[in-house]
Amino acid sequence: MPIAHAHLRSFHAVATHGSFTRAAEVLHISQPTLSGQVKELEERYGIKLFIRHGRHIELTDIGRSAYGITHHLFRHEEEVEQLFQSAHALTTGKLLVAADSPYIVTPLLAQFQRLYPGIQISIRYGNSEQLMSWLESRLCDVAFLPNIPQADDRFISIPLEPDTLVVFVNQDHVWAERRSITIEELLEQRIILREKGSRTRSIFEEAVAEAGGQLQDVMEITGREGVREAVAAGFGVGIVAENELVADSRLRSLRVSNAELIHEEYFICLKERRSQRVTDAFLKMVYSNQKTN
Repeated sequence: MPIAHAHLRSFHAVATHGSFTRAAEVLHISQPTLSGQVKELEERYGIKLFIRHGRHIELTDIGRSAYGITHHLFRHEEEVEQLFQSAHALTTGKLLVAADSPYIVTPLLAQFQRLYPGIQISIRYGNSEQLMSWLESRLCDVAFLPNIPQADDRFISIPLEPDTLVVFVNQDHVWAERRSITIEELLEQRIILREKGSRTRSIFEEAVAEAGGQLQDVMEITGREGVREAVAAGFGVGIVAENELVADSRLRSLRVSNAELIHEEYFICLKERRSQRVTDAFLKMVYSNQKTN
């Protein structure tokens, strides 16, 4: 008797999302139903597909081997679905997007929506490490992030217009009327930084190291909004890409005069995703924009 497709799909969803709860949500079935299907699969062949540590799970050796096969199986299933959708000339379909901020991606998504109003767009935000994890786990089709994997031919990438990191302070800071400062002056201040995994943070830390300096006083806050509010409240000095600095009467921005703080952004997707018509259409639009800029 062949393996039930539903059982394989449940296994694949748990392996992809690393969670029985999340897998059940994605498949729109109850968690007991999903857990029962995975259990039946394990009991039928006398194997263990997952090692459970409380809420955390990891694949066993046989589970990893099976996931390598089901990944290809369900990828081809997605390709068939995309083929059927193509008969509607991209009047239907989905595009799952991930980005480190809304400032670059939002205008591109608005342009894509105007071209293909029937495409349903979903977007989630995270730091660079999260974005790469979502790409590799197929939790998104495309991503916009400020670094790309080196020498990894699994990916297609398109460089976008580079930006510069700037310092920002609150309106009452002693630097509020200045236009620039040095990196040495920065090291005398409390620096408000995002969590580790943020490319903005790593660019700044690399510049400090190149200048032979060392950060003495750092406050770490998750997310750009948290950093902005901490700076506005006077906790310290923030670092942000210039095009991401939201107009705010409470804040003032300054350049760093003696450090290269170039912030590069990339469009990136797995090569295998290009076979999906929606992803390919979005990639072509981004590429066309870069050629005309």
